[in-house]
Amino acid sequence: MDIFLRNTNYRKFSLASWLSSAGNILFYLALMTYASRLKNYSLALSLIAITESLPNLIQSLSGYLADRTKNKYHVIVWLAIIRFALYLLVGLLFATNISGWNLVLLVIGLNFISDLSGKYSGGLQTPLIVSLVGENEMSEAQGFTNGISQLITMIAQFAGSGLLLFMSYSGLAIVNAITFLVAGIIYANIGMNVKKQEVNKQPEEVNTQKFGATIVSSLKQVKQANGLLTIVLVIALLNGLLSTVEPLISIVLAGNKNMLIGNYSFTIAVVSTVAAIGMASGSAIGTKIFKNTSLFLIVLADTIATITLAIAIIYGNIFASLFCLTILGFLAGIVSPKLLQWLVTTVDRKILSSSVGLLNTILVMAGPLTTTVFTSIASATNITYALYGIIILGIAVFIAISIVLLKINKAD
Repeated sequence: MDIFLRNTNYRKFSLASWLSSAGNILFYLALMTYASRLKNYSLALSLIAITESLPNLIQSLSGYLADRTKNKYHVIVWLAIIRFALYLLVGLLFATNISGWNLVLLVIGLNFISDLSGKYSGGLQTPLIVSLVGENEMSEAQGFTNGISQLITMIAQFAGSGLLLFMSYSGLAIVNAITFLVAGIIYANIGMNVKKQEVNKQPEEVNTQKFGATIVSSLKQVKQANGLLTIVLVIALLNGLLSTVEPLISIVLAGNKNMLIGNYSFTIAVVSTVAAIGMASGSAIGTKIFKNTSLFLIVLADTIATITLAIAIIYGNIFASLFCLTILGFLAGIVSPKLLQWLVTTVDRKILSSSVGLLNTILVMAGPLTTTVFTSIASATNITYALYGIIILGIAVFIAISIVLLKINKAD
């Protein structure tokens, strides 16, 4: 939080990011609510989910384009204006006589274009944030921003459901549009401030390699950092297990009424809330508390929390499960910013966005893969076998990380 308070430009950057995120969540809820009232609502909701997830899978490409972009502040401002225009158009569409599937398909298409623009904008922002806060402060700064963003997400979800009671879909789309316009103005202000502060400015470095060569170069630099590639793959696996735990808990709760707190829906809400609070507090507070703690030690603790959580679920203790899930979320919230810091200090600045995009793609892909595997085991055999599988995998990861850590300490 210190860097947020003392760095004016970074504070403005964070506020612009939070503002546009809140607007996006409000609109997403409105779109999902509208789609849920269609005749074939399951197909509509599936299309929305697919188009929302697809941009996450091409972050390495959007990061590559960002690395090749000059005048990044200028482009970020224009992207914010484009997204403002897109959602203004969406607001107008909701206000017309178009209805049903025709409207939903148009809105999904425009929303998809906006999401692609958002990933490109995110890639542009990464090296700019590093230049604002410095490499050594990147973990704490990004952790605080991510933590507050997660809290805003929770608040916006509740606020969105309340706003839908008296606001139209068109109104929420226009609110979202305005958030991007305001964010664009803030980014423009930061850009002007930075330009005034830069004396004897060096020429801006941009990546001139082709996409394939950039990815190869990024992987080579990551491999040169002892243990970084291993820790990336392990964290991807742990993030996947974290995303797997919630659906497995929902299956267990459906069959074990003794674990319910009140009723099923309330218990599921509590599970989601404690996981989100854990991640938010880990990002916002934990990154500062454990700033000088080895990432390997945090990952080892994360692995132990995963194993303990699976054991608590097997024994049907809901309160122990919630406690372990909170700890797991807290540690996961610390891991991502610390990993980003390591990456920032390892790869060349001109391919930083490509490297971060590649990292995020790996992390995103791990969730659906592990969830599919363990939920399939649960449905094909028994939920207990899936939980035992998580324990065995957790032990294997713990042993692997311990061996890598011993090798690194021995080399040092």
